[in-house]
Amino acid sequence: MPTDAAGMAGPYALDATTLEGSRGATGYPEPYRARVAGRTKVKLGDPFGLTKFGVNATRLEPGAESALRHWHTLQDEFIYVLEGTLVLVTDAGERELRAGMCAGFPAGRADGHHLVNRGTAAAVYLEVGDRTAGDEAHYPDEDLQHRDGRFFHRDGMPW
Repeated sequence: MPTDAAGMAGPYALDATTLEGSRGATGYPEPYRARVAGRTKVKLGDPFGLTKFGVNATRLEPGAESALRHWHTLQDEFIYVLEGTLVLVTDAGERELRAGMCAGFPAGRADGHHLVNRGTAAAVYLEVGDRTAGDEAHYPDEDLQHRDGRFFHRDGMPW
């Protein structure tokens, strides 16, 4: 097992700028993939072997969306804006989020949400979510549901 500078086992600290991100990676079926093409996620929790929750540093280029508007049955979500300006879209409407602002989405609250970068510069935020087994995601604006690692139409037919 590798050790850190203090000789402790495991990677307890690392330079996150050395981690590679995945640009536009998504399991969304077509025609939805293009909407997140300007999104780059760097998984910050995985190098440490975290299994109870995930943490991503996400960069949204101008015009990009964080995800399709969605909500989770079992998973809490939290975001914290580090750089730039984003628009949070929920059932209640839209709200601008600037660096230093945060938002949280409790599991089971059927209020679809996502972030959109409508500015002219990239924005960066942290996203934190738990990894509860059996979670489902619902997409109120689309004919789409996610469960068991797969996407389905609302009528239950697989994509």
